[in-house]
Amino acid sequence: DTARERCPKARFYQDYRELLDKEAKNIDSVNVGTPDHMHAPISVASMLLGKHVYCQKPLTHDLFETRRMTELAREKKVVTQMGIQIHSESYYRSAVKLLRSGVIGKIKEVHSWESKVWGDSSTRPNRTDPVPENLAWDLWLGIAADRPFIGKGYYHPGNWRKRLDFGVGTLGDMACHIFDPVFGALALGSPTSVRSEGPAPNAYNWATTSRLTLTFAGTEFTAGDVLRLSWSDGPGCGPPKEVRELLGGDKVSGSGSLFIGTDGVAVLPHISQLRLYPRSKFEGFKPPREKRLNHWGEFIEACRGNAKTEVNFDYAGPLTEAVLFGSVAVRFPKTTLKWDPKTLKFDLPEATAFVRREYRKGWEVAGL
Repeated sequence: DTARERCPKARFYQDYRELLDKEAKNIDSVNVGTPDHMHAPISVASMLLGKHVYCQKPLTHDLFETRRMTELAREKKVVTQMGIQIHSESYYRSAVKLLRSGVIGKIKEVHSWESKVWGDSSTRPNRTDPVPENLAWDLWLGIAADRPFIGKGYYHPGNWRKRLDFGVGTLGDMACHIFDPVFGALALGSPTSVRSEGPAPNAYNWATTSRLTLTFAGTEFTAGDVLRLSWSDGPGCGPPKEVRELLGGDKVSGSGSLFIGTDGVAVLPHISQLRLYPRSKFEGFKPPREKRLNHWGEFIEACRGNAKTEVNFDYAGPLTEAVLFGSVAVRFPKTTLKWDPKTLKFDLPEATAFVRREYRKGWEVAGL
């Protein structure tokens, strides 16, 4: 209703396929802000028409979709950007530059965490509720399997993030943000392996907590041939006790990353200034502040041919793949999964089965 009041001459559609069929000649770019499961279908359909795409995080719901979107954006030479707007904030930009400068030496390990909870240990309610008049339930389901509508906040407005078929839990909601400066500072590529120490999801929902370790090949910014990145979310998340002791009694924030280097420790709270330890070593040190960029304006100017986006799909794709590794690993607790980035396969066939899912009949998308 608000959009209609602000844009009374605009044409409104509920079905993205109808919109693209009728309006392709009238539009230059597409902004995809749907639940996670529909990111890839809409983005791919748009890129196949040569449209620039701004897509929210996580880039996709499944690993295969991420790889395909990355490849297609490159093939079609369209402008792309993922919606991790904190990437353009001064806090993250300054932290990345400082860590790359070697302020705490080469990085030995990283711990990232998020206290938010997008999980549910209960089963799906066995009931069918009336579909609200303003909701096209079949269109909202999109590529997901048909099922009855459940009201009282089970799916809407935001609890779809807890449901396996639609969201990617806390990991999908926040890890693209929090892994971003880790990837930027250390120039990480695709993980080589991943292991979950937390509970598995049930048949319908992501668990209320996850504990993961991702392994990457070392880079010029890491201390060895291997870099381990741990992730924890939900109750009790955060670096382990022995790591927190490196902070001299300081507490960690509800979300962020901690970098252990050969010459010190750095803590980057989510959307805040980088902190360096031990304090005695860095007392009086004032890190330079990088300029804040306009994440959305950058995309618009790139579409006009006046700029380049930093979080294009060549960057956002590998970042999202690392996040979605976790969505596969949590299904196989206490199991180390090794990954072949060329074949998009894990060394466990049961895990590879979750790399790509079949779309509902009638909702197939060319290119996927």
